[in-house]
Amino acid sequence: MVREIGGDTPEKTDEEINQNETDLPPEYCRYKDKGCEYAQSCLACPFPQCLYDEPRGRQRWLKELRNKEINKLFNSGWKIKELALLFGVSLRTIQRALKSEVSGK
Repeated sequence: MVREIGGDTPEKTDEEINQNETDLPPEYCRYKDKGCEYAQSCLACPFPQCLYDEPRGRQRWLKELRNKEINKLFNSGWKIKELALLFGVSLRTIQRALKSEVSGK
């Protein structure tokens, strides 16, 4: 603990303040961290940036997951026509997904 010269009360160090006090939202802030379908709260979110902050972020993320699954199935022996029927998309969409994985996009 640190004492001021001539002061009777000791000052708290930063460690003591962080241990004893909780982080409070700014004044007049009515935000409630309810999370989303991916995490119970924003602080527990697995994404480095919120999917809802980016334009079409959720849609882009779901498309990337679909493309990875398409490539995995194609590499295990599925045909392009079978994949198109399975995912409910056109043959061209399957071809684009396979090409994007090869080119590294």
